[in-house]
Parts: sequence; C-alpha cells; structure tokens
Amino acid sequence: MTVSVGGFESALDYLTGEILEGNVAPGERLPNERELASQLGASRSAVREAIKVLQAQGVVTSQTGPRGGTRVATGQGVALARVLRLHVALGAISFDEVTSTRVVLERAAAEAAAHSIDDDGVRLLQEIVAEMQSTEGVEEFNELDTRFHVTIALLGANRLVRDLTIAIREAVEARILEGERESDWEPLRTRLNEEHAGILEALRMRDGRLATERCEAHIRGAHRAIFG
Repeated sequence: MTVSVGGFESALDYLTGEILEGNVAPGERLPNERELASQLGASRSAVREAIKVLQAQGVVTSQTGPRGGTRVATGQGVALARVLRLHVALGAISFDEVTSTRVVLERAAAEAAAHSIDDDGVRLLQEIVAEMQSTEGVEEFNELDTRFHVTIALLGANRLVRDLTIAIREAVEARILEGERESDWEPLRTRLNEEHAGILEALRMRDGRLATERCEAHIRGAHRAIFG
C-alpha cells in the first residue's frame, strides 16, 4: 500500500508515528530508502533526510553489510544526553534547574542501586573510587567522577531513571570540569573523594535511605563549592 505523504517533514512525521505507535519495534529494521520512498509517495532524498534526523536524535541506527540496514534503536540514553546538552548550551534550561533535577534522579538511582547492587557492582564502584583517590589531574578525575555516577545509575533496575540520570550527568560534565579547573582544587578533590567513599559505603550496606541522603548532600555541596 502506498501512503502519499509528500516531502521531508511528512516523511519524518510518518516514520516517527510508526515508531511511537509501535508499528516498528526497537531493534526492528526499517524498509530501505527505495521501499520507503515508494511506500510513502516521496522522493528518496526526502526519506534519506528524515532518516538522518532520526539518526542524529539517536532514534535509529544504520549499519552497512548484509545484516545491516536502518534499525530502531534499543536504548535512548545517548539521544537524551545529546538533546539535553544542546538545551543547556542554548540556555533553554538553567544549570540550577539541571542540578535540581539531577538531585531528584540521582536519589532515585541510588535507591534503586542499593536494592539491586551485588558484589560485582560493589567491586566496580570500589575500583572507580580507588582510581579517583589516586588521580590528581582535574580532567581525569572529572571523567572518573562521571563514570562513578553513571555506574550507580546503571546498577538500578529502572531504565528510564537510568537513562535520564546518565543524560543529565553527561550534560553537565563539561560545566563541572570548567568549575573544577577554577576552584581550589586539592581541598575540593579531597572532599569529593570522601563523599564518593561515603556513597559507596551506603550502597555496600544496601542502605537506600542513607545512599539517597548522601547523594543529595554530595551533589548540592559540590554545586555550592564549585559555583558558589
């Protein structure tokens, strides 16, 4: 059946609708450009541009080869992070708003992690904390800091909380790094290491209440220390 939708925007609306309505499931391959163009009554260039937009948003992925093609993405964490970084960069969302939202999400992530963490998860966080404690450079520390918070989010069972937490943490990473570079770094590094160790200890004890309280105190305290 041919569905006449016209140009690029109509092709994009159609493909988005197919995904939202569940007609194309995560991991499922879309028809190729020629088939879609014929089906939609649109040009191949219009279909190609619509797919490129969905790729940029992380909604679909494309690979070459006999088992390749364009498929609906199975996870949206990367797409969420990209969109959020753009909103922060454009000033559509203030850094204070992002931080407040981060507190809510990371409390939920810590609570979930406390209930689902196993010995392997504890060891993984211990390795990250140990690396942070032996790292003096701001850039390296910032990368490990992001990994610590992202790992906690990954340990939880709620995928939406996980993806949103990762998106927000990655969206503020560059801003935090900039603030850390301008800070009195050594005392701040010591403080952050102590707080990370405290969060890890709460998770090791599977104490959700304590983990959430320490996460919130850590995020708000670091925000005040770095940005005043």
